[in-house]
Amino acid sequence: MWLSGLVDFEQAAEFLNEVGQVDISPTSTWRLTQQWGEEMVALETKEAEQANATLEGPERLRPPGHASGRMGLSMDGFLLYVRGEEWKEVKLGCLFEVGMRPVLDPKTGEWVEQGRAVHNSYVAHLGGPEDFGQKLWTEAQRRRFRQAFESEVVADGAGWIWNLVGDYFYDSPQLVDWYHGSEHLAKAAQLLYGEGTAATKRWRSELETALFQGQAAAVARRIEAEAEQHPTIQAELLSEAGYFDHHQHRMNYMEMREDGWVIGSGMVESGGKQFKARFCGAGMRWSRAGVNHLLPVRNAILSKRFDQRWKSVYHSPKI
Repeated sequence: MWLSGLVDFEQAAEFLNEVGQVDISPTSTWRLTQQWGEEMVALETKEAEQANATLEGPERLRPPGHASGRMGLSMDGFLLYVRGEEWKEVKLGCLFEVGMRPVLDPKTGEWVEQGRAVHNSYVAHLGGPEDFGQKLWTEAQRRRFRQAFESEVVADGAGWIWNLVGDYFYDSPQLVDWYHGSEHLAKAAQLLYGEGTAATKRWRSELETALFQGQAAAVARRIEAEAEQHPTIQAELLSEAGYFDHHQHRMNYMEMREDGWVIGSGMVESGGKQFKARFCGAGMRWSRAGVNHLLPVRNAILSKRFDQRWKSVYHSPKI
């Protein structure tokens, strides 16, 4: 099952035959993966029931325990092909500890300490945000997220993400990923001055400085002023201005960076690429059951918990 979470079933069968001298077909490899994957789904369901019991009553407050430093959370989504349904989104969450690393400041030439995501673990779910939120809360409980001394949530501007944050992680500071904010500035600049022009680069650089300094409201007003002068692209510019207006309380980048927090969501985007490497290869078409039975396996592998999860579902026969 571990091999099936790493490579496709044909490759897994080939490795078992060549390296392990295990005579097994790709079909049998798939069938066994489905069987044990179903056991992992059952284990996840049991753990979710236990974790979600803490959402009721006084237990919803920060539970007792020792503080575990700083932790962070990010969410995103990626698409895979489900037979009979076409492209569907898998929602992905990443929980991490916030560590520090020295980096060279390109402007000052000095070494500074910068926050980074370490010890990542993942939760993936094919379906709606409600069930995904329960799975994410289960992993947060396991990681003792709410017992951390401090925490943050950094993600893009998707509404479902911030709705889940309000339901489960309401007391963690929120930050829209810096690169997504910058991309919205790039779109506005291209609308005004065209793609790749010197004027586009100057305008974007000027507003990026203001945005990084926590002036998202001023950025929104600047774009609105440009919209008044350009009626043919007014609707598009006002949409970009609205993005900064709506998320201004999640855009205090300089303050968060200086406090040692992570301001980008690269950890969950990297996780999405690793999930897609297994689920989105050339010609891959999945049944919904097939996805649901393999996702827990891939979760466990990328979270470096496969051995632990396997021992929980596999019972060796007594000699």
